[in-house]
Amino acid sequence: MIVIPAIDLKEGRCVRLEQGLMEKDTVYSDDPGAQALHWQREGGELLHIVDLDGAFAGVPRNREAIAAIVAAIDIPTELGGGIRDLKTIEAYLELGIGRVILGTVAKENPQIVAEACRLFPGRIVVGIDAKGGKVAVRGWADVTEKSAAELAREMEGYGVEAIIYTDIARDGMMQGPNIEATRQLAESISIPVIASGGVSSLKDIENLMAVEDSGVVGVITGKAIYTGALDLRTAVELTKGR
Repeated sequence: MIVIPAIDLKEGRCVRLEQGLMEKDTVYSDDPGAQALHWQREGGELLHIVDLDGAFAGVPRNREAIAAIVAAIDIPTELGGGIRDLKTIEAYLELGIGRVILGTVAKENPQIVAEACRLFPGRIVVGIDAKGGKVAVRGWADVTEKSAAELAREMEGYGVEAIIYTDIARDGMMQGPNIEATRQLAESISIPVIASGGVSSLKDIENLMAVEDSGVVGVITGKAIYTGALDLRTAVELTKGR
């Protein structure tokens, strides 16, 4: 299992939200490239990027900041937020993004996921964000009737590289991830699962490592590493058994 540092972009700056609410943001850096390089130097092996403005607008909004991040680091990247068509996917991959995360479109137009996986094998990840077990879309603004497990099973067979599962109620709240829901999801599908939302301590990393056998291959951490509640280097070393 790998520990994945996150950079959430809002108006070109690195921020963190509470429960996905744009009005509850904290700015941590005005220089996304420098922040990305910092997480690489702290041992990050993969960087998770979210275009928050893009997620709400449905179209890319932080391309300049994203380009700066890609130029600053050597480690692979994954990017989500407002990516809802093949043209946008291709543009980001050409920019140097390692893999793209499809969220809203996976629920609303799954055929795009299937086509993207065919055109760009190994480079498509699906983000499933849940509130009360139900899938939320459009920057988490709309909660649907579809369960997270149902959507995850629909992605089987497409060639999706991984599923990022976020419990919105935990995100940015430092209350620990929803271990049980993550484990249940991972056990119900063959696609590897990355846990997201609520990581607050080294203990949370240990708890997720305990369910690694169920198919949990990674964990995304944001607020905890920005506030210092979790030391990224220590977390990375823990997962490597050092």
